[in-house]
Amino acid sequence: MEKVYHIYAKEECLYNNLSKEQFNNTWNTLKGMVGLMQTDYQLEDLSYEECLRPFRAGAANHTEPSGEDSY
Repeated sequence: MEKVYHIYAKEECLYNNLSKEQFNNTWNTLKGMVGLMQTDYQLEDLSYEECLRPFRAGAANHTEPSGEDSY
């Protein structure tokens, strides 16, 4: 299983399926932005969720399916 993160503001999903590193960077940036800038959001409006999703075998070696381009 792979741990991923979703970030919400006022229950609206802003970012989904972030890795731990992506989450840490994005979460810290958002908290800084909300604290420094005048926005419609307060720190209390930000939340996140940790989820486990099945690890997809071969995801790192993903290739397009065989066949012609659809456009």
